Amino acid sequence: MAAAVLVGRPASVLPKISSACSPAVLSAVPVAVQHRKLHHAVIPKGKGGRSSSSGIAATVFGATGFLGRYVVNRLGRMGSQIIIPHRCDQYDLMYLRPMGDLGQIIFMEWDARDKDSIKRALENSNVVINLVGREWETRNYPFEDVFVTIPQQIAKATREAGITKFVHMSHLNADIRSPSKYLRNKAVGETAVRDEFPDAIIMKPSEMFGREDRFFNHYANMRWFGRVVPLIGMGKKTVKQPVHVVDVAKAIINAVKDPDANGKTYALVGPNRYLLHDLVEYIYAVAHRPFLPYPLPRPLYHFAAQFFAMNPFEPWTTPDKVDRFHTTDMKYPGLPGLEDLGIVPATVEQRAIEVLRRHRRFRYLEAELDETKPAKTVGY
Repeated sequence: MAAAVLVGRPASVLPKISSACSPAVLSAVPVAVQHRKLHHAVIPKGKGGRSSSSGIAATVFGATGFLGRYVVNRLGRMGSQIIIPHRCDQYDLMYLRPMGDLGQIIFMEWDARDKDSIKRALENSNVVINLVGREWETRNYPFEDVFVTIPQQIAKATREAGITKFVHMSHLNADIRSPSKYLRNKAVGETAVRDEFPDAIIMKPSEMFGREDRFFNHYANMRWFGRVVPLIGMGKKTVKQPVHVVDVAKAIINAVKDPDANGKTYALVGPNRYLLHDLVEYIYAVAHRPFLPYPLPRPLYHFAAQFFAMNPFEPWTTPDKVDRFHTTDMKYPGLPGLEDLGIVPATVEQRAIEVLRRHRRFRYLEAELDETKPAKTVGY
């Protein structure tokens, strides 16, 4: 945290100075001098670990989401002070409290449309991380607000506060020409953030998988709907390169600590590419469930997804999610990736069991992965 102290001469002294000094001398007298003092919380000390001080005071917007809990955990275990703006109930924050040492995690309510609320959330930080996102639109928060307006306001407030580290979360397939409204707004949000904060660090991960994900779990739960898995074109026209959520969290932390990361865009992907059909087949093989795919035309898939989208709470799927999951992951050979941040990405075969074990029947709960044939990879 940093605090600014203004030191100036009293108003009663200024007339005496002006009467006794020439105009040239008067112009050289500073009326207000700003001294910036470092708070003890941002001075690195200790041997490392949660009870030390890493020198990082980070405001993490969107910390209550899927990726946010892993980022907060990584920050807390290295001894950082973390400010978590939130709009949820206190019970939804309980799992975040033990992730840092006593007093190192600070919760504060914020209004995403209130500029003063955003400024208060980051005024004492030296790092700002924006993880705000949502997979479906609501009446109060359409994709334009979630992915464009709010990140733009956060980037602007970060720049005006004099903070030099700002990390923004985008998507690997963010493209203004995408059929997915989610991905189109992600692309517009990237441009808006870069315009407001040219030195922003932009992360472009592919679809992330982990214990609480909505990717592997989404397909594994399809068995409850007729025991069949609908895929556009049988999933053989879509190529995916999923990345483990822990690797993305590590990338964010390493980028924060890297002084050369400012202004860069990172493409965060897993080591292997798979056809969507083969990837979903492997998901069911690990879960020891029968895999029964069938081709479903896109218009019919959209029609069925519209009924789920009517759910006023959390829709299981939406037409936009159908388009996003059936979009082939792009390749960015010119952008730095996980390896440039010193991270060896985990494969699907190494981490999928952590996600899918709970989808197994009891008899297969402790079955070895050696019994499961690895998914086929593709090079295109």
